[in-house]
Amino acid sequence: MKRPSFRSALLTDLEWRGLLSEISDPADADRHFLEPGRPAYIGFDPTADSLHVGSLLGLVVLSRIQRAGHRPIVLIGGGTGLIGDPSGKAGERALSPEDQVAAAAERLKSQVQRFLDFGPGPQGALLVNNYDWLGKMDVIGFLRDVGKHFPLGAMLAKESVRARMGRTDAGLSYTEFSYQVLQAYDFLRLFQDRECRVQLGGSDQWGNITAGIELIRRVAGEQAFGIVHPLVTKDDGSKFGKTEFGTIWLDAAKTSPYEMYQFWLNTPDADVVKFLKYFTFLSREEIGALEQATAQYPERREAQRMLAREVTALVHGEDAMREAEAIGSAMFGGDVASLGPSQLDDVCRALGATEVRADEVGALTVVDLLVRVGAAESKGEARKLLAGGGVTLNGKRVAGGAETLREVGALHGRFWLVRKGKRSYYAGRQGGSPVS
Repeated sequence: MKRPSFRSALLTDLEWRGLLSEISDPADADRHFLEPGRPAYIGFDPTADSLHVGSLLGLVVLSRIQRAGHRPIVLIGGGTGLIGDPSGKAGERALSPEDQVAAAAERLKSQVQRFLDFGPGPQGALLVNNYDWLGKMDVIGFLRDVGKHFPLGAMLAKESVRARMGRTDAGLSYTEFSYQVLQAYDFLRLFQDRECRVQLGGSDQWGNITAGIELIRRVAGEQAFGIVHPLVTKDDGSKFGKTEFGTIWLDAAKTSPYEMYQFWLNTPDADVVKFLKYFTFLSREEIGALEQATAQYPERREAQRMLAREVTALVHGEDAMREAEAIGSAMFGGDVASLGPSQLDDVCRALGATEVRADEVGALTVVDLLVRVGAAESKGEARKLLAGGGVTLNGKRVAGGAETLREVGALHGRFWLVRKGKRSYYAGRQGGSPVS
């Protein structure tokens, strides 16, 4: 069925940005958002002590809701996080201890607050934890008052359930099977307590969201709406939010602003316009100009630089973004000696630095280091690279390669940065006390 032309600013913007994968009752939802101050929520389960870039799109959507004049609600799944959503999972989740989930929920609360304005007024964001009501429910009351509204046939028809039920190697426990009931009850509680008629989420949440819509209809006889955005995918089919060295987290202690900046800077041309629409608040005209620049002068990577700036500043602030940009300029401008120890630690973490023991510094040669860090596959190849002048160590050309790491010296007594060609960097780092 063809969607109507939207009149509300929110849905018009979401559709242009490609963020409307599914929407229930689109014409009624559009009329709903013509009135300002409409509450809408997204849930985040505390399955780790930090959100990652896969969760970032939900936070950005909540910010778009607020900027369009409505009230965003962040639901922290302190209760549902103890169960685990089976959507998109091939096997049963390992259940986390209650105190671990509670601690993660508290950290997530502080993390989401920098994306939204939690001030007073009809647009002020709200933060709630579903453990506040799920933790108080008794089994008999839950089955009697909530469970009776869920026909078993409809529950079994959900895609997240059918996908697992059909597997012989990984079935579905009653614990995970009940997740959709708990999430639906969250929607009902927010409808009753906050007059919230809209739940948003990724497309894998469509079945859970529609279960909540149906529960509100059965219990209250009222209409509610579901909106889901696409799951973020990369054009080459690789998993979004993962690098060779692990997940890109929103917590700066787990993923530095420099790593965050580099992650977005390395976005392929095929994805960059889509990600600009998804993750930034740039206008149509600004994104259109960047799209044209990418098509005409892809080597300049203007769109990637803007994406990296915008998202890093959104997640970590303007100062951290400028610091990340300065590190990148020093790295690719050849001025690595200007970087401080903390900046070099960030670089080493981003590159997946090879550890060098203190007792090796006097014995390992530059040739050995090139092989150790992966810049060359063999000592012979390393010598050829050095002879050809295609390698620098800590920003300087190395004459032969037979010098030991102690003889050539280390940045701040413990860092060795190898640059091969124009853009390929490798790193070695000594732990503990600096080299004397």
